Amino acid sequence: MTYLGIDLGTSGLRALLVAENGTVIGAAQSAYPVANPHSGWSEQDPADWVAACKVAIGELQQTYPEAMAQLAAIGTAGQMHGATLLDEHGAVLRPCILWNDTRSSKEAAALDAKPDFHTLSGNIVFPGFTAPKLAWVKANEPDIFERVATVLLPKDYLSFWLTGERVSDMSDSAGTSWLDVGARNWSDSLLEQSGMTRAQMPRLVEGSEVAAPVCAKRCAELGLPEGVVVVGGAGDNAAAACGIGALEEGQGFVSLGTSGVLLAGKSGYAPLPASAVHTFCHAVPDRWYQMGVILSATDSLNWLARTLKTPAGELAGLLDGPLAAPGTVNFLPYLSGERTPHNDSTIRGALLGLHHATGDRELVQAVFEGVAFALRENLDALRSTGTELTSLMAIGGGSRSHYWLELIATVLDLPLDLPEDGENGAAMGAARLAICGASGAAPEEVMTQPAISRRINPNSDLTKAYAEAYQAYRAVYPAIKAL
Repeated sequence: MTYLGIDLGTSGLRALLVAENGTVIGAAQSAYPVANPHSGWSEQDPADWVAACKVAIGELQQTYPEAMAQLAAIGTAGQMHGATLLDEHGAVLRPCILWNDTRSSKEAAALDAKPDFHTLSGNIVFPGFTAPKLAWVKANEPDIFERVATVLLPKDYLSFWLTGERVSDMSDSAGTSWLDVGARNWSDSLLEQSGMTRAQMPRLVEGSEVAAPVCAKRCAELGLPEGVVVVGGAGDNAAAACGIGALEEGQGFVSLGTSGVLLAGKSGYAPLPASAVHTFCHAVPDRWYQMGVILSATDSLNWLARTLKTPAGELAGLLDGPLAAPGTVNFLPYLSGERTPHNDSTIRGALLGLHHATGDRELVQAVFEGVAFALRENLDALRSTGTELTSLMAIGGGSRSHYWLELIATVLDLPLDLPEDGENGAAMGAARLAICGASGAAPEEVMTQPAISRRINPNSDLTKAYAEAYQAYRAVYPAIKAL
């Protein structure tokens, strides 16, 4: 039998076809745009996700027909928090409001002031979460709000298109502010206080549990064998944790993608909302995870690349040599606000200490250091909840830069392990969830850690200098905030 993992990202969809033992058979991907009709808005048309899924599955069908004929299950993973609004007939009512949309900051603050939202959800109500988005729709698009029959997260809309069933998993639903994260169930109290009802929520399953079979219409349209099932799947970070085997206490990773994530597996539920650390259900039963999130990691380098009209890879190559001492230019990576630890959707980035000799290399170093210092703030926030880490795996596009990784290891004062080349991300995690759902295998048997290609240790000669530079960085936020 074979299994398909689909990762519905912010900029594109990736489909990964694996064998029963988890070996990769092949992959396909398709891109789609993000619309920014106003400042702070970020939206996508769910029809683009469907089109991308058709392209990716079609490519796999053409390239690996025999393997696709043996397909047993599909797992979906994807960007979290997006509000996909359906009417009673399953039609999409408006473009999906994405995770990095900040228009609902006032609504988020109002919900966050209600005690139940911290007690039951275990988290601050961030503007990017789903509940404040619906409060914004109610206030600004009342005609649409009145027609909302179901709210689906992005990857769950793709599952709905495949199966006709409105289903979500615990890990993704934990980022809505409607889930009682400790009880792993919808909270009637949280829903009522935000003007919603349980009837508007999808049915909940664990990520490794079968959600529904692919409907006959889609099987015929996509050329899939009858009997293929879709499992609950996971939000992208929980899926990535499944992909690298971060299930247990103390296992974690740092992800350098569009956003930056510092994630740690948890065997129990121990939230601390005041830290701005996310405490979510894991994609497998009886486990949770905590993470700190910065909104602009590689996105900061991409911003600099656009500004300097130079490819991001070429800029990163300017720092291919040995790790240097902290630079004199400081960068705050708050290009679209910040989550952990500030929960501040209005703060914006800054470059400080510019001088006549500042050139491209100095700006790249400042961006790398700013992201590394922001991740250190996340580590401190995680530690405030009682989480301890002795090492981290490094994943994401930014992990291709050895300089950046050595810098982050030095700033965090933790070794970073690089997995061997191969698929270890959210698509692999989704495929592993599909294997568990269809075969009944235990998650800990399937979601093992990959072999490590190399370990990057902190640079002991520069640890003290970067610790001092980090303290200077921490002093900048309150100063900029006061302006």
